Amino acid sequence: MKVAILTASDKGYRGEREDRSAQVIKEMLVSLGAEVIAYDIVPDEKEQLIAKLLEYTDQKRADLILTTGGTGLAPRDVTPEATLAVIEREIPGIAEAMRAEGLKHTPHAMLSRAVAGSRGRTLIINLPGSPRAVRENLRVIIPVLPHALETIQGRGNECARMRHEEEVEG
Repeated sequence: MKVAILTASDKGYRGEREDRSAQVIKEMLVSLGAEVIAYDIVPDEKEQLIAKLLEYTDQKRADLILTTGGTGLAPRDVTPEATLAVIEREIPGIAEAMRAEGLKHTPHAMLSRAVAGSRGRTLIINLPGSPRAVRENLRVIIPVLPHALETIQGRGNECARMRHEEEVEG
């Protein structure tokens, strides 16, 4: 699995804050055998986020792009808007699952505007900006990533057929 990590952070971009969230993403995914093929920090600017997302999907051909930061309510939080401008199909269940998990830890999780979707054969998921929330969210979505990527890339079985087979076997 080829992964690209994109951090949206004005302070991180200016070197005023260490990017601990991207470190958590990298550690968790590399431990599963993923290869990080790209990593960048950009300011909270919609056009710069869009440009990087397009580079990761269309040029670098990442299987998975994980963004961190810019998903809240602050005026400069524009990661979801940039992602929606790039994806071809939204996958709302991923963001819903992350918010549901987050609500177990803090009521502020309901303020997340994170989105997930696909562009071509690439899955793009917005993660929160805090390292703790990144870890919580990844724990929820990691189990479904292999199936999601296989399906997006045309290598997997149809979900209905898999459910039927599980019901017959179970």
